[in-house]
Amino acid sequence: MHRFLVSAAHKSSGKTSVSVGLAAELSRRGLAVQTFKKGPDYIDPMWHTAATGRACRNLDFNLSTPAQLRLEFARHGASADVCLVEGNKGLYDGLDLHGANSNAALAHLLDLPVVLVLDARGMTRGIAPLILGYQAFDRSIRIAGVILSRLGGARHEAKLRAVIEYYTDVPVLGAVHEDPRLAIVERHLGLVPANEDAAAQSRIALLAATVARQVDLERLLAATISHTALSGAQPLSPPDLANVRIPEGLSGQSESRPVVVGIARDRAFGFYYPDDLEALERAGAELLYFDTLRDAHLPRVDGLVIGGGFPEMFMRELEANAALRGEIRAAIEAGMPAYAECGGLMYLARSLSWRGDTRRMVGAIAGDVVMHEKAVGRGYVRLAPTEAHPWLGRAEVAAHEFHYSSIEGLAADTRFAYRVARGHGTDGKSDGIVVNNLLANYAHLRSAGSCDWAARFVEFVRRRAPVCNSAPTRLSTVH
Repeated sequence: MHRFLVSAAHKSSGKTSVSVGLAAELSRRGLAVQTFKKGPDYIDPMWHTAATGRACRNLDFNLSTPAQLRLEFARHGASADVCLVEGNKGLYDGLDLHGANSNAALAHLLDLPVVLVLDARGMTRGIAPLILGYQAFDRSIRIAGVILSRLGGARHEAKLRAVIEYYTDVPVLGAVHEDPRLAIVERHLGLVPANEDAAAQSRIALLAATVARQVDLERLLAATISHTALSGAQPLSPPDLANVRIPEGLSGQSESRPVVVGIARDRAFGFYYPDDLEALERAGAELLYFDTLRDAHLPRVDGLVIGGGFPEMFMRELEANAALRGEIRAAIEAGMPAYAECGGLMYLARSLSWRGDTRRMVGAIAGDVVMHEKAVGRGYVRLAPTEAHPWLGRAEVAAHEFHYSSIEGLAADTRFAYRVARGHGTDGKSDGIVVNNLLANYAHLRSAGSCDWAARFVEFVRRRAPVCNSAPTRLSTVH
């Protein structure tokens, strides 16, 4: 097995492009590649998943304990030939003064050598003290090699190689030349997701071909081979639905009969953690995916989940699909259990405004969403559930948020499921709008650590299904 962490000196160094290219090319050569992404991120994992055909997994110090991170790494990496972990930001960056949640800390926890991607634009001799400083800052971190990124040409590469060889003992594993075709386009929340990029596979193929030419893969694999067996590294067995645990505080029906949960998954909504989808299934949910842009009717379901995404990029198409909007609103008004995060909340509001354009949305939430030029809420949050929460317990919840929108015009008596202990939510004080059996929040939850939201939601759907019409009436469309 080969395993390593790809990091950088700072963000926007070409780290994701190199990581995706490595994952794709190693997969093309017949190796089973399991990718991981440090921290809360939906977009980079989409590219990793598209590159390997295996779901990328997130490793997050703020949502899981160190022991849980080791277990998740072992579980998902057990059957792979290569485990590639892409870091976030720089190698030593992090929220903690002592680096307890940094990329370096993750490398130390999982015993991973580091492949450092360095943006070398405009650099020559100065690359040496940069590398030496990264080595000296934490001697417990093993830098297996560097991949030079965004080089100006063969002459630039030769100079850098000579400097690094003369002043350091760190091998140069690759040198990727500047090429605009390699860049994955960025927007306000980061990279454009792979599910929106019509040419995603062509771009991944180009990245793989570039890595094949400009990175010494044999040397990289030799430098990152692992001789330490992963503790408990056995694939998970299929869940036994008969033994699904009913979360404490929900005294629903004892049988674990499957319920059908509709998942909005398309170009507008694609922010889902694989852990969450699998947790929904383990709890007894049959997942039925639908497309908010193309499907005219809501499928026959017992509950709904509408995750995050970029509804503002597709607001015209979402408005045009009035039939589906009407059926979703009718289902929620009839009491169907539903859960929405961030982009899903935006879609369920009355309207969405961006760059001088306003479009009608579902209207299940009596408020209007407005996009802003700067982030309204970003980073980790802590939420304290209130009595209005329809299905969660009372323990404080760790989550994250990243949104450029706010919701306006909410009534004074709006019910909120959370008091924000840290973060912004809807107004700096509250998050989780509750309407009938709908919960919609800006925060993103994840079924990791002590948070079991997926199991609780499925049990809530199971309890409500007998009294809610799972086949929404074809009511008149929303105008």
